[in-house]
Amino acid sequence: MNDLYPFQNHYQTIAGHRLHYLDEGSGDSVVMVHGNPSWSFYYRNLVLGLRGSQRCIVPDHIGCGLSDKPTDDRYAYTLRQRVNDLEALLDRLNVKDNITLVVHDWGGMIGMAYAVRHPERIARLVILNTGAFHLPASKGFPWQLRLVRNTPLGAVLVRGLNLFCRGAVRSCVTRKPMSPEVRAGFLQPYDSWANRIAVLRFVQDIPLQPGDPGYDLVTEVQDNLRQLAQVPILICWGLRDFVFDRHFLEEWERRFPTAEVHRFTDAGHYVLEDAGEEILSLVRKFLAEHPLPAVVS
Repeated sequence: MNDLYPFQNHYQTIAGHRLHYLDEGSGDSVVMVHGNPSWSFYYRNLVLGLRGSQRCIVPDHIGCGLSDKPTDDRYAYTLRQRVNDLEALLDRLNVKDNITLVVHDWGGMIGMAYAVRHPERIARLVILNTGAFHLPASKGFPWQLRLVRNTPLGAVLVRGLNLFCRGAVRSCVTRKPMSPEVRAGFLQPYDSWANRIAVLRFVQDIPLQPGDPGYDLVTEVQDNLRQLAQVPILICWGLRDFVFDRHFLEEWERRFPTAEVHRFTDAGHYVLEDAGEEILSLVRKFLAEHPLPAVVS
C-alpha cells in the first residue's frame, strides 16, 4: 500500500471531525475532489505526476478514506455539508485563488458547488466522469442505484456485504482488471459496517426530485455554471461508464462548448485507472497551455 500511496498524511478538524488530506508539492494549487466509493487513493498517480510543479491538495470527505467516519448523530452526510467542508479546508489552508479544480463522480457536484460559490477563485477545471446538474432528461436513473437508494436492502448490500465498493473495483475499470494491490487500496478504508456509512449515505443523498435534500442546491449550481464560462476546461471521459455516460458528457458539452474534450472509448467510470497515463499527459499539456498569472508579492 505504501508503494502505491507514498504520501504524508495531513489532518484538519472540520465540522468537529478529523478530515484527512494530501498536500504534496509546491506551486499553483491543484485541488482534486473524489466521489463515491473512492477516496484520495483514486488520484494517487495524478498527484505523483504533478507534484513536481504543482501543489496538489486532495481531501478525503468525512466518512471516506482516512478521514473520521462518524455516526449519523454526529455528522450530517449531505451535499451541502460536503461543500461546506471543502470550503472550510481550503480556507484553513489559505487556498483562495488561482485554483485548478479536478473533479470526479460525486466530487463534481461538491467541487462545482464550491466553484459557483467562489467563481473568482477558480482558474482552470478538469472534469472526469461526473455531473454538476440534475439528471439529464435523456438519462434514466440506474436501477442499481435506485435499489440502494430507495429500499431497505440497500443497507444490507452496501454496509453489510460491501457490494457497492467491491462492485466498483470490478465494473468501473474496463481496459483490464485492477491488480489485487490496487483493488485492496480502494477497499482498505471500507472494511466494516461502521466504516461504510458514507458509501451508503452518498447514494441515499442523491437528489432526484423537488423536496429531496440537496435538490435546491443542485438547481442553484446548474443555474450558475455560466459563471465559469470563461474558465479553461479540460474534459476527459470514459465512455464505458454506465452511470456518468454520454448523456452527462453531452450536457457538459452543451453548457461549455469551448471545453477541450477527450473521449476514451474503452475506459470506464474510474477513468484515471483505465487511461491514467494519457490523462496525466493531457493535464500537463493543459496546464502549460493555460498558465496562471504570476503572483505579485
